[in-house]
Amino acid sequence: MQRRLPHLSKTHVAFCAASLLSSSSSGFQSDCCSYSGLTDAPVSGLLNGVSKAQVDESLRKDSAMGHMNLEKKWLFPLVISSLICIFLLATTFNMGLISSIHTFNSIFLMLPSPLPTNQTNPTLFAETKVARSPPTNPASMIPRFGYLISGSKGDLEKLWRTLKALYHPLNQYVVHLDLESPLEERGPTMVANTLHACAVLLKRSNDWDWFINLSASDYPLITQDDLLHTFSPLDRNLNFIEHTSKLGWKASKRAMPLMIDPGLYKTTKSDVFWVNPQRPLPTSFKLFTGSAWMVLSRSFVEYLIWGWDNLPRTLLMYYTNFVSSPEGYFHTVICNEPEFAKTVLNHDLHYISWDMPPQQHPHALTINDTETMIASGAAFARKFQRDNPVLDEIDQELLRRDDKGSFTPGGWCSGKPKCSKVGNPFKIKPGPGAKRLTRLVKKLTSAAKVGEGQCK
Repeated sequence: MQRRLPHLSKTHVAFCAASLLSSSSSGFQSDCCSYSGLTDAPVSGLLNGVSKAQVDESLRKDSAMGHMNLEKKWLFPLVISSLICIFLLATTFNMGLISSIHTFNSIFLMLPSPLPTNQTNPTLFAETKVARSPPTNPASMIPRFGYLISGSKGDLEKLWRTLKALYHPLNQYVVHLDLESPLEERGPTMVANTLHACAVLLKRSNDWDWFINLSASDYPLITQDDLLHTFSPLDRNLNFIEHTSKLGWKASKRAMPLMIDPGLYKTTKSDVFWVNPQRPLPTSFKLFTGSAWMVLSRSFVEYLIWGWDNLPRTLLMYYTNFVSSPEGYFHTVICNEPEFAKTVLNHDLHYISWDMPPQQHPHALTINDTETMIASGAAFARKFQRDNPVLDEIDQELLRRDDKGSFTPGGWCSGKPKCSKVGNPFKIKPGPGAKRLTRLVKKLTSAAKVGEGQCK
């Protein structure tokens, strides 16, 4: 019994028949066969009453319609792709044009300038870049200092007085109290303490140019305005370290003996103790000695902390077992590094009076030393005893302080009472101290230009 088929147009029948024929040869089932149970109908039944010519004509028309639909399907993406290509080509062309313009400008800059000689282009020669005047912005002209002020038990009043005498709003200050202070305020040896202060300053701010270490027994002989004025025109890479390679008695008494610093591990103050046997002098680096007080450039401080060639860490381990290591570590590091050895000025900017023959500590300064201190041109002096009359003399005659509890006046001072408020920190009022220090610095830089006293 033949199944009754639903009503289909000849075109549909022809299309389905063609699909079935195609699928039977390729093994693929046409979607058309799922329509109204057509999968059970034999192909011959579908083709009854339909001539071969009609089937061919129907296939031709459907094929043409398929091509048209395919063309419409790909037309929109093709247009979008073409527009994107045109945009990229235009962008590339414009960038190439700009690059070409820069190239032409570079070529024209190499040619003789048609301008008069007094209007030459300043970008033609490297020398003109070097010779350009420094920026006029006062913020970039005036240097900043990072201070470390160290003290011990009973030094709080002296330290506070020194800090107020040194204050300027552009500077930064780190205060350290040693082993005789409370446990939470202690630090290890002086070298580790100094390096720690350097690291703190580097972490807190990039806005300083020189590092200065002082103790509560130090006192300034000039105002901070004098110091800022004198250092403003100087190369920011200069280092002020009094040093020598002539160790003398220190070779046998300090460099060769091995000692243990109790400050590295003990919580109470005690003397160092010695270990046998002694060690020979090193051959991989040259030892230097000098003053423990110095003015270090920021670039050298960064080298001490980062130590990219490991020299600072190697010498730090060596000086761990060295008596009075602050009098040798920094000097040996800077003089064994060629990049920084040429930046050293052989002075610590201190006035220090030693007994003859020199003892372990300098003698305390008194009012009888005032004229000698002033004549030295130094920025600082040591060693002062607490509340010595010479400090009052310095306050009144050199620093223009009203009393030991006030700040040293400067261009930044504002408000009433005097210096109770910070005015313009870039306003500098140098005094006679700037002239004295400038003469000393000029003398030192002149000696350094001919290599006199540099790391020798």
